[in-house]
Amino acid sequence: MADRQQFFSTPKPDPELAKLLQSSKDIPVSEAELREQRISFAFGNAPQSLENRITKDSVRLASEHIRLLPLP
Repeated sequence: MADRQQFFSTPKPDPELAKLLQSSKDIPVSEAELREQRISFAFGNAPQSLENRITKDSVRLASEHIRLLPLP
């Protein structure tokens, strides 16, 4: 039961982080920034066993060839 005590209370938000989040709320994200975030997310979620084969550049290259289908 000791390992579940973290869920009994709500931690107070970090005031510095809350200030940064508030100040960045209205800043638009460019398509290039969004693309890099997607590449970083895909790279970070690559399987550990393929760590040496999957690079950020290989994810970037693959992202140029993968297209999402438009919604009907």
